[in-house]
Amino acid sequence: MKKVVKIEKRGRKVNPNSARQLRLKELEAKRANGELKRGRPVNPNSVRQLEIARKIFNKEAGYETRGRNVDPNSARQIRIAELDNKRANGELKLGRPVNPNSARQVRLAELDVKRANGTLRRGRPAKKSNKLSIEQVNINGVDIIAF
Repeated sequence: MKKVVKIEKRGRKVNPNSARQLRLKELEAKRANGELKRGRPVNPNSVRQLEIARKIFNKEAGYETRGRNVDPNSARQIRIAELDNKRANGELKLGRPVNPNSARQVRLAELDVKRANGTLRRGRPAKKSNKLSIEQVNINGVDIIAF
């Protein structure tokens, strides 16, 4: 058997003609139409709004600029231009200059000389073995075992 549950409305009765209820109905209607605007109204002639409009236009046109303008006569820009020219001509040297008298460069020069002569041994040197070498030697008809 189904149990019937009686739902009773709780709280005070709402007066549909009150000022608050009328204002809530207006707001609901505006919200449904998409006319409800929240927050502070925007002044379209303010400096900020004009700047935002300019940036949007520049972005759509494809030449949006960001940050400060570049001064082509500054020392930094002159140095960057010189480096670009050297890089384009292949004259730019990267890294620190090599000291030919350093221990490493002397060792590398010696290795180059050995390579050119063909006397350079490649790989690690062979390990000395601790095994005894046994040789049998015959001296004057006597067999001698040498270690």
